[in-house]
This record gives sequence, C-alpha cells and structure tokens, in this order.
Amino acid sequence: MTATTTFWIIIVGAVFTYLTRIGGHLVLSRFDRVHPRVEAGLNAVPAAVLTSLVAPAAMEGGPAEIAALATGAVVSFLGGGMMTIFFSGGAVLIALRHFLS
Repeated sequence: MTATTTFWIIIVGAVFTYLTRIGGHLVLSRFDRVHPRVEAGLNAVPAAVLTSLVAPAAMEGGPAEIAALATGAVVSFLGGGMMTIFFSGGAVLIALRHFLS
C-alpha cells in the first residue's frame, strides 16, 4: 500500500465519519422534542461502543488486560468518574505491557 493510497483512505474515512455525524444531527434537529425512548437509546450508545471495544480484550487478553479491567472496575466502585476510570485502566495497561514484555 502506497502513501497515496493511505492518504486517500484516511480522507475518505474522515469524510464518511463527518457525514454520519452531521447526518444524525440534522435528523434530530428537525424534531422539536425527542421521544424519551429515543433519548434513552442514544444515551446508551457510548456504553455500547465502549463495551464493544473492551469485550474482545477481556476475552482474549493476557494478564495486563485483565489487570487493567480490574483496575477500572475498582475505580468505578470507588466512585471515580468516567475519565478517571479510563485513564487509570489505560495507565495500568500501558505499564504492565511495558514491564511484562
């Protein structure tokens, strides 16, 4: 794959990502009020996306991934915010991957 091909893949991906985001905004902006079920579904999207990213690492991961997930769980039970959970799990994952490999 050449640099030109990579460049165009990135550009096309960026354009389609922008179009999907602006498309959702344009569709929802046409309504005065969003139905509570639609709003609940939209509020669940971030958790669903995060789960779809974390689940494969949890199922196929090694000790570093399991420790990072456990750290995130402990921080969440201690009342940490979403970013605190994310950064603590990420820090443990990076550190353990560095030291265990």
